[in-house]
Amino acid sequence: THNLPPGLEYLNQLDQIIVHQQVELLEAILGTETSSKYEIKNHLGQRVYFAVEENGCFDRKLCSPIRSFTIRIADNTGREVIRVIRPLRCNSCWFPCFLQELEVQSPPGTIAGYVVQNWDPFLPKFTIQNQSKEDVLKIIGPYATCGCFEDVDFEVKALNEMTTIGKISKYWSGFVNNVFTNTANFGIQVPVDLDVRIKAVMIGACFLIDLMFFENSLDGL
Repeated sequence: THNLPPGLEYLNQLDQIIVHQQVELLEAILGTETSSKYEIKNHLGQRVYFAVEENGCFDRKLCSPIRSFTIRIADNTGREVIRVIRPLRCNSCWFPCFLQELEVQSPPGTIAGYVVQNWDPFLPKFTIQNQSKEDVLKIIGPYATCGCFEDVDFEVKALNEMTTIGKISKYWSGFVNNVFTNTANFGIQVPVDLDVRIKAVMIGACFLIDLMFFENSLDGL
């Protein structure tokens, strides 16, 4: 464990990570989009990290699902241990040369890996890459992500896309939550012995999937 990036030792024994979006009072009452804040927990519900999105009001209002952002993830002592950076890019299969790419750093300033959107006319597809931009895993989502009264699963697969080793799930949280608060609850399931840097990248992938497919307030009905 002495070779792990500082703060990632918390992920070393985890095979399930819960990402819970915190609801701002102003957003809940007025429906006004505010910067996202998340609690990242273990399977017992104990908070491991706290994450805050940084961007401008212009980005949130006009570019919403494709907005650029920096998400800073801190441990319970307040030390920033992971930084997720998303530039403003396209979210359409008609522009395959400018699809989503997200960079994850741990510690901040040191590349841990990348999440790269792959072109596909029907399915959401992503590749998880390590710090050297070598492909490690695939993420493949369902044809429809509306999730009518049920969870929506994005399967984590080996590079051959035949073997499923985990998943990122958007949990359905009920009509009131989805319509009025736009809250998000995700679960990440991965092998316990997966490199902690790749686990950190999977958290970044979870944020990207949230904004790309579940930003609208009626998602999850």
